[in-house]
Amino acid sequence: MIVLLCFLAYLAGSVLFAIPVCRFWHLPDPRAQGSGNPGATNVYRTGGWSPAAATLLLDAAKGGLPVWLASAAGLSILAQAMVALCAVTGHMIPVFFRFKGGKGVATALGAGLALAPLTTLLLSAIWAVVMWRWRISALASIVAVVSGPLLSAMLEPETLPLFGLLALLIVVRHRNNLIRMAQGREPGF
Repeated sequence: MIVLLCFLAYLAGSVLFAIPVCRFWHLPDPRAQGSGNPGATNVYRTGGWSPAAATLLLDAAKGGLPVWLASAAGLSILAQAMVALCAVTGHMIPVFFRFKGGKGVATALGAGLALAPLTTLLLSAIWAVVMWRWRISALASIVAVVSGPLLSAMLEPETLPLFGLLALLIVVRHRNNLIRMAQGREPGF
């Protein structure tokens, strides 16, 4: 059951919803615009709030649904965390898009809400405060995910390995953003 759900979570994660959302709204392919990232922030830059919100919700759902199924199947927290990690990895390295995906923040949000809601809600609040203050989505995402291991250790310690791995993966995926931030070239809102 664990292997099957991990496989299905990876496949679900591999669906980059930014692309069909942009097609539905008659927007350009997000991989060819702005940062080139197929995620909600880049969709917002090209199409505004409505398609960005749809992308965020769909990307979060593909992280949350597999974890919810693992929980409903009675799998352990560790197994659920493995399923969550597979969904996020699918978004980052999607089989359907030549292994070139997004940064995994929205998918991690959905998986986190299903597995560790208290930790994830606090991380979302951190994201919102940083975003409100500095208006840079990448900075807000990095600060939030780096806070994840500490908060999960305090609030939901059984999820610490997942939040530790997610922090590492998501920060690595933001390496170009970090370089642009250091150079003062990272676009804001």
